Amino acid sequence: MAELVERTYAQALFDIAVEENKLDVLKEEITFVLDAFSMYPDFYNLYNTPQISKDEKKKIIEEVFKEKISTEMMNFLKILLDKRRTNCLKGIAKVFKKLLNDYKNMIEGTVTTAVPLKDEEKLRIENKLSIVTGKKIKLENMVDPSIIGGVLVKIGDKVIDGSLESRLTEMQKDLAQILV
Repeated sequence: MAELVERTYAQALFDIAVEENKLDVLKEEITFVLDAFSMYPDFYNLYNTPQISKDEKKKIIEEVFKEKISTEMMNFLKILLDKRRTNCLKGIAKVFKKLLNDYKNMIEGTVTTAVPLKDEEKLRIENKLSIVTGKKIKLENMVDPSIIGGVLVKIGDKVIDGSLESRLTEMQKDLAQILV
């Protein structure tokens, strides 16, 4: 049931974004709102609590987000309040971003390396993956020293493990089988 609700509201927000030509703006704003709720969990709890009236919550979000988000995003947050769907915001944002990426023929993912990638290195990986997938790839660089070297790429449900850690683990398994 929750997935249907999230998809319905995300589709409505997406339709407005297309109609108003505000795809990137609304994506940034929904991320901004979620980041604000994440940084201030009490504020998110206040947005969700049934103990405070809808009108009071609307006044609060107007004050907090005034001049920081568009009218469309403000109205969307108010609709979620009116329909008692505030607890679905994270799921709605996730579905909205997927709809946006599908619309732009884009896939977001992560590339994990032992040290931060230079911009040109990340761009080179994105370009190679774009050729392979036929879609525009946008990667976020995560740093994890435990992979020792190489890269670990996650795109959707696919994982490309070119890390030195995984190679050493495989070599260790191969050696263990030889020694047995």
